[in-house]
Amino acid sequence: MRSRIEKAGLVVLGVIAGVLLSLHFSAVADKDKDIETTLPVEELRTFSEVFGRIKSDYVEPVSDKKLITEAINGMLSGLDPHSAYLDAEGFKELQVGTQGEFGGLGIEVGMEDGLVKVVSPIEDTPAFQAGIKTGDLIFKLDDTLVKGLTLNDAVKHMRGKPGSKITLTVLRKNETKPLTFTLTRAVIKVQSVKPKLIEPGYAFVRITQFQEHTGENLAAALENLYKENKGDLKGLVLDLRNNPGGLLTAAVGVSSAFLPKDALVVYTEGRTEDAKMRLTATPEDYLHGDGKIDYLKELPAAFKEVPMIVLVNGGSASASEIVSGALQDHKRALIMGTQSFGKGSVQTILPLGNNTAIKLTTARYYTPGGRSIQAKGIVPDIVVEDPASGGMDNALHLREADLERHLSNDRQPGDEVKSSTPKDSNTDKPKDKEGSKMELPVFGEKNDYQLNQAMNLLKGMNILGKK
Repeated sequence: MRSRIEKAGLVVLGVIAGVLLSLHFSAVADKDKDIETTLPVEELRTFSEVFGRIKSDYVEPVSDKKLITEAINGMLSGLDPHSAYLDAEGFKELQVGTQGEFGGLGIEVGMEDGLVKVVSPIEDTPAFQAGIKTGDLIFKLDDTLVKGLTLNDAVKHMRGKPGSKITLTVLRKNETKPLTFTLTRAVIKVQSVKPKLIEPGYAFVRITQFQEHTGENLAAALENLYKENKGDLKGLVLDLRNNPGGLLTAAVGVSSAFLPKDALVVYTEGRTEDAKMRLTATPEDYLHGDGKIDYLKELPAAFKEVPMIVLVNGGSASASEIVSGALQDHKRALIMGTQSFGKGSVQTILPLGNNTAIKLTTARYYTPGGRSIQAKGIVPDIVVEDPASGGMDNALHLREADLERHLSNDRQPGDEVKSSTPKDSNTDKPKDKEGSKMELPVFGEKNDYQLNQAMNLLKGMNILGKK
């Protein structure tokens, strides 16, 4: 029996060593001379022994495919919260999701302590309307416990036929018992750009997510606002609150709408030459695909100069932070609100065989002024908390620095901001929807406190400008 186990282990060791060797040389060639050129034989031997023991002694038979897939999952999830293995279904869902239409509940999620953690509910979706909040921990999907599931498995469970129902059981900070939400699945069609004229001369544009066509949609919205106001624009509010991010090209396109041509928007640094990029306000860097028409070409020049405020909060992440950081560093706009999420790492989708892929963290983002966003975020020029949060903006928002195994900020080590609950938070706490007094904020409406403060500042800037 023992000899059979050892033989199986040696066969697996040989296969894995061969695969790793081929991957190793293809990855190392002409990229990084400092990477070790020897395989970790002892560690591979341990791996093969564990593999053999599971095959022979586990309570139920386990297929080789499952064991290898779980090993790959563990390798990637152990690196940081954003690296992951995408099976064929997960890879397809990722591609569909960036196009702005997909099926499910409408939640951006991550994994923490074996539970699904809500990064941000997407506006106008079943999750948002039901009252799911940033920071909620989902521990039960219908009658299935999340503990023990991979993130991909949990996401698959939440997706389903539009019109079907699912019950989520969640743990929420400052709640003494679990909350249950019954949601009806829907085809999620995210309108990423929401424009409106607040009052004559003052425009408001909310971007909920950075998708494939966000740049084009923004350009069209700005042109319509310009015509609607007959070219007399006095101020613009760009709302990126609770925007979880999205496509890098879309972020560069949005930034380019307000910055001078060729201005640096963002740059990245990683170990390989492919991971080092400098993206500027030029069509080559924000158009996706050859032969695309420059959607910013006919944009009125007024949008390069109109007084501008960008609203952010703890739910503003990734691409949102790239845009706000670029506009802040170029002194093109004032940033108002509360500190952003702090996701400043680049994930590259590397396709594999059989329509699978890995999502691998390959670089860090830096603002034009050289600031690292990672685990710190964008600090507003003017801090304005929403009174509806009861002064608990920090406590109510999950941030990158709260995630296990998060990548550190290499420019300002130790300067990472974590969520914290105010000392007096036990008294007169804001109540959540299901118990409750505190309503979900409606961005862009008359009772939007942060927007009203932005409007007051823009009007003051106009008065001072005239004087």
